[in-house]
Amino acid sequence: MSRVDNIDLTKTLSKEESDERVMMAQRRLTQLRLFSAGLLEPHVVGPGLLVLFEGFDAAGKGGAIRRLTAGLDPRHVQVKPIGPPTTEELRHHFLWRFQEALPGQGEMTVFDRSWYGRLLVERVEGLIDEETARQSAKEIVEFERMLSNDGVTLVKFWLHISDEEQLRRFNERASDPLKHWKLTPDDWENRDHRAGYLKALKFMVKATDEPHVRWNLIAAENKHYARVAVLETLIDRWVEDLIRRGMDVPAPSKGDYLG
Repeated sequence: MSRVDNIDLTKTLSKEESDERVMMAQRRLTQLRLFSAGLLEPHVVGPGLLVLFEGFDAAGKGGAIRRLTAGLDPRHVQVKPIGPPTTEELRHHFLWRFQEALPGQGEMTVFDRSWYGRLLVERVEGLIDEETARQSAKEIVEFERMLSNDGVTLVKFWLHISDEEQLRRFNERASDPLKHWKLTPDDWENRDHRAGYLKALKFMVKATDEPHVRWNLIAAENKHYARVAVLETLIDRWVEDLIRRGMDVPAPSKGDYLG
């Protein structure tokens, strides 16, 4: 059975508990960010941090990213939305267009979608064949291993929601003038291919879930739970990697998340 099949979509949190835990996590993230950027201890600079988000349309990636970056100085984090490749980018290897935005030592970048579009959108829409998908997965694994070995902490998130919850959120967006812009014809078309996306997702997780960069599969049926899960999981993975690299991670302040 795929790890995707084991995601427990019944997990929930109240808004009150979620808000409190989000605030605690944000304070801890700010501390870790300042530490890794070399702003807490002179001459101590951590690895670059790359946080990568994938998920079904309307799964809450935008809300999770906003809460992730809310407590950080805008100068200390770059958010990179990833859209379809341009004509120029299509002339190169599919990973070429991501190089410039990768974080250097002490830097932090958040990708709103990523090179995994190769194994999801491009595969489901028939832009690449099955053999190319398998080869691309191998290249992604090697690329991520190279980043990890070169000094990048990479944390990957998939936000998962049911077909029914996605439809409810789509209809909510369609009826709200302030959210209508979030809904595109492509979103509705992607819903029609959910079975194909699920198959591609299971392949993606199995093929690219490696010890150096594991997939963090987040149950996002309840937004309050998902936002906390993303922040606390990110802190845990970040601290684990800093310790693995021999860094003396500062203890959290009183009232902060302990990860």
